[in-house]
Amino acid sequence: MSDTVRKPIIGGNWKMHKTVTEARSLALQTKHALVNVADRIEVVVCPPFGALGAVGEVLKGSKIFLGGQNCHWEEKGAFTGEISAPMLRDLGCRYCIVGHSERRHKFGEPDEWVCRKAHALHLHGLAPIVCIGETLEERESGTTKDVVRGQILGSLKDVSTEQMLKTVIAYEPVWAIGTGKTATPDEAQEVHAFIRNILIDVYGLEVALRIRIQYGGSVKPESMVELMAQPDIDGALVGGASLEASSFAKIVSFDTGGES
Repeated sequence: MSDTVRKPIIGGNWKMHKTVTEARSLALQTKHALVNVADRIEVVVCPPFGALGAVGEVLKGSKIFLGGQNCHWEEKGAFTGEISAPMLRDLGCRYCIVGHSERRHKFGEPDEWVCRKAHALHLHGLAPIVCIGETLEERESGTTKDVVRGQILGSLKDVSTEQMLKTVIAYEPVWAIGTGKTATPDEAQEVHAFIRNILIDVYGLEVALRIRIQYGGSVKPESMVELMAQPDIDGALVGGASLEASSFAKIVSFDTGGES
């Protein structure tokens, strides 16, 4: 769409995997596997909450950023089982995923909650990775664009231009998460371009061309080259493949033949 250069961002979402010991080991392996990661690629790993401190210690001095998998919009209070943006920041996080399809569909989180979380993260200096995407039923019924538009407008309501430039959007077709199915590069690009056009309508062309949009949905090393060749795909939010340092390293180093 433009010659604007957006720094690719690749995130690893470890979901509810890895004990603290296991997470420390995976973080160390990932750190070593990505020791030569290029400065033009931004890498984030998002361990489970219990392992954030340990993983953060391992990643110190590396080029890999730490991220949370979710947060509450309040700073503190009687919210048993939750974690706040200030807590994440205190643990060394720079990013936090909000609105992941598993939070939306398994825990019933609406756009309003996602939006409140995004604002809380910005307030405390963290960058939200805002996930959006349609289910298989929605895709087959032809409502993908309506769903995606509604999630973007609802999840990013009143987010300022300055905040939006620090926000990452992750398009994750729900039908391609953990299923082994992956949207074709053309299918992914079509939705990414649609998302960017919505951002153009809201924030203007210059700003929209600077916002990074990741693809997430059973991302594998062999699919990255084609995905990243698309003009509106700026990285990936990786699930299962981030649980092995070698496969994650191949995804990150997609443009070097898988050698970091």
